[in-house]
Amino acid sequence: MKYNLSKFENLVETFESLPTIGKKSAQRLAYHIAIIDPFLGKKLSYAIDNAITHVKKCIHCGFICEDEVCNICLDDTRDGKILCIVQNPKDIFAIEETSNFYGRYFVLEELTLDYIDALKRTITINNTQEIIFAITPSLPNEAFILFIEDKLSAYNIKFTKIAQGVPTGVSLENVDLLSLAKSIEIRVKA
Repeated sequence: MKYNLSKFENLVETFESLPTIGKKSAQRLAYHIAIIDPFLGKKLSYAIDNAITHVKKCIHCGFICEDEVCNICLDDTRDGKILCIVQNPKDIFAIEETSNFYGRYFVLEELTLDYIDALKRTITINNTQEIIFAITPSLPNEAFILFIEDKLSAYNIKFTKIAQGVPTGVSLENVDLLSLAKSIEIRVKA
């Protein structure tokens, strides 16, 4: 028997296209906001539209914000001499939750000349003396670290990376806070 549920199926497929959402979860979510709590569906729709309209990347570090510059970059108490390089803005949320890092950040999502040039400008402006690589441990990321170190070899910078409290292949957002805090506190030479 064929049902005429194209709009519901479209909603299910939309949820299913999100990371970590499978078909059954997508069906449950779609059913909940379409049938159980339509007001929540409207509220969700408004929140998504509002976020798409107002959330952007910080022009200095690449973290997410609602203005041109994020609160971390505007915070004069942060230590610009220590720069933490992450590959994803979500990683900054994880590190900030540890309350164990008071330096600045730089999101390096791609290895392009524009990102490298922006990184060099950030280092010069902040008089950076140490770079912490807070990226998921893996062989490709080790190559990533070596590439960045090579591009910044003209600068007098100490390179470190977070300690091996973070399991290999696990995204920082999925690491428990104690392991992440210790990894930052007991970082090692890159």
